Amino acid sequence: MEEPVVKVERLSHRYSIQWAVRDINFEIPSKGIYGLLGSNGAGKSTTMNIISGVIKQTEGNVFIKGIDTRKNPVRAKRLIGFLPQKPPLYGDLTVEEYLTHTARLRWVASSRLRSAVEDVMDRCGIMHFRKRLIKNLSGGYQQRVGIAQAIVHEPELVIFDEPTNGLDPNQIMEVRHLIKDIAEERTVILSTHILTEVQAICDSIMMIEEGHLVFMGTMEEFDNYITPNSLYVSFVDAPTAETIARLDGVQGVEELGQGRFRVRFADAQETTDAIVRESVAQEWRLSEIRVEKSSLDNIFAELSKKTKK
Repeated sequence: MEEPVVKVERLSHRYSIQWAVRDINFEIPSKGIYGLLGSNGAGKSTTMNIISGVIKQTEGNVFIKGIDTRKNPVRAKRLIGFLPQKPPLYGDLTVEEYLTHTARLRWVASSRLRSAVEDVMDRCGIMHFRKRLIKNLSGGYQQRVGIAQAIVHEPELVIFDEPTNGLDPNQIMEVRHLIKDIAEERTVILSTHILTEVQAICDSIMMIEEGHLVFMGTMEEFDNYITPNSLYVSFVDAPTAETIARLDGVQGVEELGQGRFRVRFADAQETTDAIVRESVAQEWRLSEIRVEKSSLDNIFAELSKKTKK
C-alpha cells in the first residue's frame, strides 16, 4: 500500500507555556489542493512550519512519504517546497540569480540547474523578468518568484502559507490559477483564514481552531456540515409575513423585500408543500422556492464552537 504524502500523528507544539497546537492527527493521501483553514492565531502557521521542517514539534510525529521528519529531516525536506507568509526573497538579486541560488540550496544537480531554473521561470510566467532585480517587481510578481523557489526542485509536497495576502484582485486570480496548475502534478497544502479562498481553490479542507483539528473532509462535506433549516421563497403577489408564519411547518419568517422571504422549517417537505398549496389557492404566484445552504461564515462559526464545549 502506497504511503500517504503527509501523515501527522498526535502533533502538539508549545511556545513557553502556551500550546499553539494540540494533538492533531490527519493524513493526506494524494495530489490535489488541501486547504488548512482557521482564524488568525488558530495554529495554522505553526502546523505548516512543523510539516515543512522550519520548527521542531514539542510532541508527535510527521511523515512525508513515510519519511520521519525528526529522524531524517534532510531526506524529508527534499520532498517539500514551502512559501511562508513573507516570501524569502533577496531584493538585490535578479530573478534568475535568486532562483539559481535556491535551486542549489535544494541540491538540484549541477547538470540540471540551468534547465530547472528555465522551466520554473516559464511555468510561473516570470521569464521576461529574469534579469530584473526582485526589489523592482510588483507584489504579484514577487509572489510568483516566491512560488517558483518553492517548486524549483520539483517537490512532491508544496506548502503555501497565506499566498494571496496583500495582493489585488487580479493578482489573486493569477496566483490561484498558478496554484491550481501546480496541483495537477503534486500535493498542495494551502493555509488561509479566508473562507472564500478555500471555496475557490481547494478540493478538501482541514480546519484548526484554538490549536485543535475540528474538521477534515471534502469541500462538499464542509458545505453541507450544517443541516439546512430555511427556504428561500419568492412571490409575484406576495402575502404578508404573518400569513406565511401561520402555514403548517413554518417556524419563523424573515421578510427580505420585493416579495422575497426566508422561511425557517422543521421539515422541509411539509413546509414546501404547505407554501405551494396555499400559493395556488390564494393566487400568490410563487416564482421560486428552494432550500438554502448554510453560508461558509455560519459553518465556520459552528465548527469554531466545538473547541469551546
